[in-house]
Amino acid sequence: MTRSLWQDTASIPSRPPLSEHLVTDVCVVGAGIAGLSVAYHLARAGKRVVVLELDQVASGETGRTTAHLSNAIDDRYLVLEKAVGVDNARLAAESHTAAIDVIERIVREERIDCDFARLDGYLFCAEGDDPELLTDEQAAARRAGLSGVTLESSTPVRGWNSGPALRFPAQGRFHILRYMAGLARAIENAGGVIYGGSGADKIVGGAPAMVTTRSRFTVAADDVVVCTNGSISDLVVTHVKAAPYRSFVVAFRVPKASVPDALYWDTGDPYHYARIQPIDAESDALIVGGEDHKTAHEDDAGDRFARLEDWTRARWPIAGERMAQWTGQVLEPYDYLAFIGRNPDGAEHVWMASGDSGMGMTHGTIAGLLLGDLLQGKDHRWAKLYDPRRVTLHRAELATLARENADVAAQFADYVTPGQVDDVGSIANGEGRVVRRGLRKVAAYRDEHGTLTECSAVCTHVGCIVDWNTAEKSWDCPCHGSRFSATGKVLAGPATADLKKL
Repeated sequence: MTRSLWQDTASIPSRPPLSEHLVTDVCVVGAGIAGLSVAYHLARAGKRVVVLELDQVASGETGRTTAHLSNAIDDRYLVLEKAVGVDNARLAAESHTAAIDVIERIVREERIDCDFARLDGYLFCAEGDDPELLTDEQAAARRAGLSGVTLESSTPVRGWNSGPALRFPAQGRFHILRYMAGLARAIENAGGVIYGGSGADKIVGGAPAMVTTRSRFTVAADDVVVCTNGSISDLVVTHVKAAPYRSFVVAFRVPKASVPDALYWDTGDPYHYARIQPIDAESDALIVGGEDHKTAHEDDAGDRFARLEDWTRARWPIAGERMAQWTGQVLEPYDYLAFIGRNPDGAEHVWMASGDSGMGMTHGTIAGLLLGDLLQGKDHRWAKLYDPRRVTLHRAELATLARENADVAAQFADYVTPGQVDDVGSIANGEGRVVRRGLRKVAAYRDEHGTLTECSAVCTHVGCIVDWNTAEKSWDCPCHGSRFSATGKVLAGPATADLKKL
């Protein structure tokens, strides 16, 4: 199983599970950056806030981020502008810029020691790409209101001829677990309560809205906000408008200050992204990510980590040992912006934040700002842009939507295909494989001691067949990104129930 850099350098104290029935103003489901950002703003506004988390604070995808803080949209402003229009592109730039500002303010006001720093970001061409891409992107970024974006002759990395690069000023980076620990502490100081080991099993809208945990305790609230990576309150609308992808990350030890402290991205598809994280007095970590693929469509993590290492060493020969390597899952909305607002199925007093599009740190912070206002009855200029019910009618995005949903439909063919192996006897210790047994597909896992666990391979969300993830030792759903442990326990939504034991 992979291990992230953050796991090696910090931890957050565990929170106890919910052990009683509660009544409160707001119940937030999910203790990633979106959930804690929402809880922070509402607790500071005087609301009684309860946070429920399946595992512990930041134990989901937030703990797997590379923690870039950027208003340079991952899918580029030129693409976003075509999808949502110039005015909405300006609102997107405004909201992501505001998110970085808010993180900086929270760090300062709450005195969170998390290595927060402002720095430049550089977009450069992937091998074979036309530098005219940068000129066009600069123009689109300026139309979106980012007047400070400049075209430079290269990145500031010595000894590497990157070619021209767009410089995005006033970006940021931080240590995500230290920030989350400080945010959790601030929520509790404001009267909020966070419960770990308290995954939501059922969410029902109404007055009050009700959340039932897996241990059968309930929280009745004026409002429920669902901030899970894949929404567990909306089962259809946003899931057909987003697709899950896994991204791969490797961290290398480098001498202190040997790599300019900046954010770096290229124009590839999938693109590469890199930054520096301070480690100690002698060393920094060079964090490099990319090599994305559709979740559960490939199982070749070793090759992808190796390609990331080759790409890194070709540009930063000073890179030393691999300190860590890990993967994370991102949800890619078809129009590149998160879903933040009222639950689209019409459930009363149920809200959601999902669909990070690779910008989880800023999208999650935007959720706190936007929902923090909407739940207090205030209007917000970003509400329509991020509304989960929105429909974007641009031809290219509709084509993407059709293609991704055709892929989901194709996954149901797995019901009639052979298993990955013919017999469980061929499964090595520490590995899992899908086996056909009559009309049934079985997710079979043999632990390090040789003990075999068998579950139904049918995802408990909408019934797709899961696949084994060798790098993470998990069962992943290729349709909407639900994840289960090797023994079938749910790790991430939209599924809320474990795989059925056989």
